[in-house]
Amino acid sequence: MKCHEVDYKIIGNDLQVVEVELDPGETVVAEAGAMNWMEDGISFETRMGDGSEAAEGFLGKVFSAAKRGLAGESIFMTHFTNVSKGKRHVAFAGPYPGHIVPVDLSTVDNVLFCQKDAFLCAALGTRIDIAFTKRFGTGLFGGEGFILERLEGDGMAFIHAGGAVVQKELSGETLRVDTGCLVAFTGGIDYSIERAGSLKSMFFGGEGLFLATLKGYGRVFLQSLPFSRLADRILRNAPSAGGKSTGEGSVLGALGNLLDGDNR
Repeated sequence: MKCHEVDYKIIGNDLQVVEVELDPGETVVAEAGAMNWMEDGISFETRMGDGSEAAEGFLGKVFSAAKRGLAGESIFMTHFTNVSKGKRHVAFAGPYPGHIVPVDLSTVDNVLFCQKDAFLCAALGTRIDIAFTKRFGTGLFGGEGFILERLEGDGMAFIHAGGAVVQKELSGETLRVDTGCLVAFTGGIDYSIERAGSLKSMFFGGEGLFLATLKGYGRVFLQSLPFSRLADRILRNAPSAGGKSTGEGSVLGALGNLLDGDNR
């Protein structure tokens, strides 16, 4: 199925929104809960499946939904269709601070692999499937688990990444990255996991126990602020169960608690 040809614009800097322009009859498919606003004349419907195969039967939709459930994603996707006679707009945003990356799948050999939390929305006709990693170690220690999402088609897809986004073009080189910093990569990239140096480096280097190794020919999308890193820093500085802060600057924090009469 040929993808719908949607237009779009990215709004904002660090808390970005993608506003998709739909001609009459055009549809964009999105993760449940990603929509920010939509204009009058846009109809939306929650369905099982991405609608890329018009002849897909009920059992096929159930199987596709089951795979998404296995990946920890919602088993339903929301279809937004312009049912008016003029152009209409619908907007989507990521769940945490970051940037939205538009990817024309026709320019990356029609296939893109991404973290299961990275996909935001895509033009109708894009096949949104689950890709199991080939190696047990990659799945176990790769940060994304055993499963990645596979986007296939010839239209526009949009992914969300935390912090700054960097694109690397590989021409046979090898790139090693923190597993959480990997957002997506194209089909010509081989993805595996390797130990982060010596045992001393693994346990005391602060870079994690394993690194993602990417090599081959294609494009890699990286993020500077994985959500797991952001959440860890927030939790580390959140008040403890007793109401006291466990933040950085422990000497000043302890002095503040003493002046407040919290130290007993």
